[in-house]
Amino acid sequence: MKRLTILIIILISFTALCLGQRRIRAVTQKIIQLTRPNTVGKMTFEEALYKQEDALMFTGQTLERMLIGQLAWAAQGERKSQTNLATESSITEVVSPIQLHLATQEGVFVYQPEDNSLEQTVYQDIRGALATAVAPMSDSVASAGCTFIIAAPTRRLSAQRGNNSRKSMYLQAGHMAQNIRLQATCLDLGSLTISDFNTRNVNTTCRLPRNIEPLYIICVGYPASLSTQETDNGQTTELKRAALIVPSANFRDEEFFETIKALDAAGVQRVVASTRTGIIRGMLGGSFEANALVNQLKVDDFDALIFIGGTGVLEYVYNPAALNLIREAFDKRKIIAATSTAPSILANAGILKGVKVTSYITEREVLTQIGAVYTGTPVEQDMKIITCSSPDAAIPFTRALLDAITGR
Repeated sequence: MKRLTILIIILISFTALCLGQRRIRAVTQKIIQLTRPNTVGKMTFEEALYKQEDALMFTGQTLERMLIGQLAWAAQGERKSQTNLATESSITEVVSPIQLHLATQEGVFVYQPEDNSLEQTVYQDIRGALATAVAPMSDSVASAGCTFIIAAPTRRLSAQRGNNSRKSMYLQAGHMAQNIRLQATCLDLGSLTISDFNTRNVNTTCRLPRNIEPLYIICVGYPASLSTQETDNGQTTELKRAALIVPSANFRDEEFFETIKALDAAGVQRVVASTRTGIIRGMLGGSFEANALVNQLKVDDFDALIFIGGTGVLEYVYNPAALNLIREAFDKRKIIAATSTAPSILANAGILKGVKVTSYITEREVLTQIGAVYTGTPVEQDMKIITCSSPDAAIPFTRALLDAITGR
């Protein structure tokens, strides 16, 4: 009995030691030392104020760490004026409990202004999940290169110092947000502030400490609204933009990824839209991140609408937002394209009567019933409407699409 007791004690001690080691490993965080911030810029304050505007959508391009560091420093970094103005009576105001968290493709970080570094707290891209907490601005969060979350322990401060401390936190959050936006403008970046969001969902998604409340969200990235670009010879050309409208599940992989590849190779800016943001999956297991909602797309922002086929297209056949989008694009003579099963969406929008089209064989009856001229060819183009019959026609489809977009 005595031996059994000793054995149990040893096992308990060993288990506790292992668990303790696991806990130590779990809380070990990655520290990223940022480069020293620039204190002299090329843009004047007045010019930054004049150029500052809301960027409602971003290209999704990753921000360089140097830019992220400069933005974080502008919001909360140590500056000469803070040190010089600090006195015994004001030191409590200078040392603020407010925190700056940021979400990027690499994960979530908290900024440490004392040594200008980032401490990683989440090791996965949560921007898609975060987007659902800030509707209707979800597409901005999903496509931004970096999203800043200003947070503070407002409840604890209110309990300790009264309601004035809570107001002070919101004022500081506003100052930080404005600094981030001005710095973004000076860096030729776009920005958007968001104050209407689900606090609990933001906390959960970003895994913020329980006592921390998010006050303000600022999206920063390369704006997708830029309409021109400079060529190698110094000439300015108009950028083309396309919206890919994809089922939230079971899209046709070949059609989608071939189209993505072709648009990127041609330098056409693209937005991937669906009925929800975040990861969407194809019939063959491929996945991609949708960064916009169909019901938030504006026809005037795009040169082409492209509907990708697959068994999941049924969610658009009677979708008012999608059908109205098609009708408006048709009236404004935009390019409208659809692959395999997706031409049925165009048919339901009422734009195919007398138009030559092709599609997957299962859609033939639907198309002919509404008065379309069904050809059954791999790719068909009539005016600005382009359709293809199957995944096998994905490559010639993208060629016809690019010729139409670029005006060849």
